[in-house]
Amino acid sequence: MTLMAGCRAAVAVATLLAARAAAAQASAPVAGDGFEVEHYEVALRPDLATTALSGTETIVLKSTRNGLDRLVFSPNALRLRDATLDGQPVAVASTFDGIAFSPAHALGKGDRATLRFQMSGVPAQGIVRTGNGLYTSYFACDWMVCLQDRPGNKAHFSLDLYLPAGIASLGIGRALPLLPFSDGLVLHRWRSTRAYSAYLFGFAAGIFAQEAVGTSVGELVYLDGTGRERNLAETFSQTRSIAQFLADKAGMGLPDRRYTQLLVPKREAQEAATFSLIGEEELDRERQQPSNAWIIAHEMAHQWWGNLVTCASWQDFWLNEGIATFMVAAWKERAFGPSAYQEELEGAQRRLERARASGFDKPLAWSGAYPSLGIRRAIQYSKGALFVDHLRNVLGEEAFWNGIRRFTREHAGKTATSQDFQVAMEKASGSDLSSLFREWVYGDS
Repeated sequence: MTLMAGCRAAVAVATLLAARAAAAQASAPVAGDGFEVEHYEVALRPDLATTALSGTETIVLKSTRNGLDRLVFSPNALRLRDATLDGQPVAVASTFDGIAFSPAHALGKGDRATLRFQMSGVPAQGIVRTGNGLYTSYFACDWMVCLQDRPGNKAHFSLDLYLPAGIASLGIGRALPLLPFSDGLVLHRWRSTRAYSAYLFGFAAGIFAQEAVGTSVGELVYLDGTGRERNLAETFSQTRSIAQFLADKAGMGLPDRRYTQLLVPKREAQEAATFSLIGEEELDRERQQPSNAWIIAHEMAHQWWGNLVTCASWQDFWLNEGIATFMVAAWKERAFGPSAYQEELEGAQRRLERARASGFDKPLAWSGAYPSLGIRRAIQYSKGALFVDHLRNVLGEEAFWNGIRRFTREHAGKTATSQDFQVAMEKASGSDLSSLFREWVYGDS
């Protein structure tokens, strides 16, 4: 074979491989395509020592198009078996791309169906051991079957946990009375009081010290999951004032009238529906200098902006994180004065400038891929907070806070887009903000 022929052959092979790769990518399953979940029902027996689990799951869903012949969910490492759809056996295939259930007959638009199956295994991520228990963090769809990247699909959630006697639990929503079960186990039942995005599902189990305090905006519960004795009232001494401040700015009390903070080791910081994980190391560092505190305010802010009002897609994720980041600065202004507010925003500006120095800056509602998590946060968290502060300066105090309250109340329990936020701020101020939003949020798109 001549050199020219070899080059041509190499080009042909490369072209064929590229075509195959493109075809494979085009045919890759898309989680959540063609349906919406209305209710997840999960029953688990978690092993507190190993994080292994076994259980069952029932998913009630509705088809959003005709000819739906494959139900694809986010991938995980669990083993699934005995799957049925409306009582009939259904094939299931689990790959790196997703978990696909293939009905014997395609669903029509508007059809409802009930998917049931058994599951077992050790989640690849999403469950963390702590002291004499465990908690979930970040990746709900690793310990259950769900849609991780469909924040706009809010669903109700029911969780049954079979735990040893003497173990406490934490879940989202409200707890039903405990029920004794066989083999020394106790059934813990948690039910959401409203629909939430699946990435906000979570639970914890262990021996937790507990304190609770009633406030005008809802009950506050403090749990210690570190296994060490702590003065919880002192540890969470700022929580009550932060809750009252945020409720005032949102124009409504805590969404479920009850909010739990679970203290865990290290530097965890994560919101879930109706509770948050608070890292012990992060909180201890802040207690040495209260004006630097952010973790309690940021995670609590998500109970309104992120959990109650949720971005319709990750493209508008800045609505969750930018508003929550701004609220930390606003609370610091109330607690420690204007200089603390400016210091917080200057920190956001520095993070944004570092991203710009690396050659990256995008509108807040940019739909592309970010080169790193740090740069993504510089845009969606920091630039988002700076934009909210800019709106405050442009609109003035009364119109700005009225707009925040209008946005929160009108979309409570729902999802929202950048356009929804713009409309709320325009109605509250009587101003045309299209050029401002085009500059900061939409860009040239």
